Amino acid sequence: MKLSASELVLNKDKSIYHLNLFPEELAETIITVGDPDRVPLVSQYFDTIEVKKGKREFHSHTGHLGKKRITVISTGIGTDNIDIVLNELDALVNIDFDSRTIKENKTKLDIIRIGTSGAIQSHIPLHSYLMSEYAIGLDSLLHFYDSQHVQHPAIQHAFLSHTNWLKDKSTPYVVQCDKALSKKFSSTQMMSGFTATNVGFYGPQGRILRLPLQDSFMNDKLASFNYQGMQITNLEMETAGIYGLAKLMGHRAISLNCILANRSTGAFSTEPEKATQGLIAYALERIVQI
Repeated sequence: MKLSASELVLNKDKSIYHLNLFPEELAETIITVGDPDRVPLVSQYFDTIEVKKGKREFHSHTGHLGKKRITVISTGIGTDNIDIVLNELDALVNIDFDSRTIKENKTKLDIIRIGTSGAIQSHIPLHSYLMSEYAIGLDSLLHFYDSQHVQHPAIQHAFLSHTNWLKDKSTPYVVQCDKALSKKFSSTQMMSGFTATNVGFYGPQGRILRLPLQDSFMNDKLASFNYQGMQITNLEMETAGIYGLAKLMGHRAISLNCILANRSTGAFSTEPEKATQGLIAYALERIVQI
């Protein structure tokens, strides 16, 4: 079936609409970062850079580290942006832009998120590295897709009961990381965690400036949730969306977090850039071996 111009949206030069990339400019190993300014902090380690492009908050560098071809791309903040980025990355490798048809032979991408996060368990120290084994999406993104088969309903139902989740909020969804990728990044330096993906930075993460919260105890409920020994460890804004869409599209995804804050103790890093740079170096050492 040919995709219409309103479904597969391309720029005048036939690059994909938001990311502004051509298929040949994308590597099959992709690092996602939230901040556009973090893209060169990753690509500075590359031996060569062949592509540098940017449009809106979506900046991309593609190059080689040794024999490994890698694309690093900024997503901006939130799962609404993840919907754009993941769909357009998949389109670049699995849709023929000339015929506007889906390719018969699909390409599987490796997607590695290198991000920052805040812990909600007091024992998790600042500057620690945490790999999201599971993620619970407190947004609504995955519910717009046929996605029940990638979710974990038993965990979801236990969470709804524990938190007395309001029915007029979007129902949380739980997705697991790619197990094969998780083995590649596991080490004694990397904690394994259960990440909560929030729909916002302030109220949705329990921050109070001028507006009162609907549930001022939500962070306490998140921290005290326990499913068969598994506790929610940290808060951020993209991982569940990445895991859900990657699984639906047949890609592999892993999310690596540098802990810059601890909401339980109130601590925040005084050297966030140095800490994040350490996680970038850690990830790249393992990416070249995939």
